[in-house]
Amino acid sequence: MFYDSLKSFSQKIRATLPPESLGYLENLEQTLHIGIKPHKPYAKFREVLNRVNDAAVKKKTLEIVYHTMSRKKESRRKVDPYRIWFFNGTFYMIGFCHMRGEVRISALDRIKMLHETKETFEMPENFSMEEFMGQSLGVFKGKPVSVKIWFSPEVADYIKEKIWHESQEIHQQDDGSIIFEAEVAGTQEIKFWAMSWGAHALLLEPESLREEIRTEVEAMLDTYEREAESQQSPLRK
Repeated sequence: MFYDSLKSFSQKIRATLPPESLGYLENLEQTLHIGIKPHKPYAKFREVLNRVNDAAVKKKTLEIVYHTMSRKKESRRKVDPYRIWFFNGTFYMIGFCHMRGEVRISALDRIKMLHETKETFEMPENFSMEEFMGQSLGVFKGKPVSVKIWFSPEVADYIKEKIWHESQEIHQQDDGSIIFEAEVAGTQEIKFWAMSWGAHALLLEPESLREEIRTEVEAMLDTYEREAESQQSPLRK
């Protein structure tokens, strides 16, 4: 099941802890509950997860067939697995892609075939997960973009109580609202994040992303209106 692989990782971590830290962890486990939802059904991907982890530990290059969601295509490539990253309900492999000639992020559940080669690799000494993820709000990466988002007084405190991005600046407004500023890598995730707050968020800059959101909202409204007018709505069958 999904938790078996997490349990395996936990056991490996426990084996490296000094006695005093291990005692603290055991006490914490008695009361700590971690909710992992939503998440993908990883039971069928457990073997892939374990094999990628083993290759990363042994520093073995992998040959994989990977399904790219955006292009709906599969490609064969070699990857040096550096790290496994669990984020927002999904396991990712961070590794050097020989085909692209750069470090890339790959979702483990999109690996359709995996073969451990005899080739070995050395992870660059200066590689840092923190620096690699850098300005990304999540998984997507891209050119740095300065964003500015207004949040209503109703959600302002929720925004202020978390560090959403290392570059963030929050400017309090007289009416209780706030303006959130940051320089992020790419715009896809900041777009989804801003839209997830509904009418309580208004993207102010950049204008190009503002237009994207406006177009998205208009398309959503059109979908709802067509659904309401249609007696053959898939939601009413």
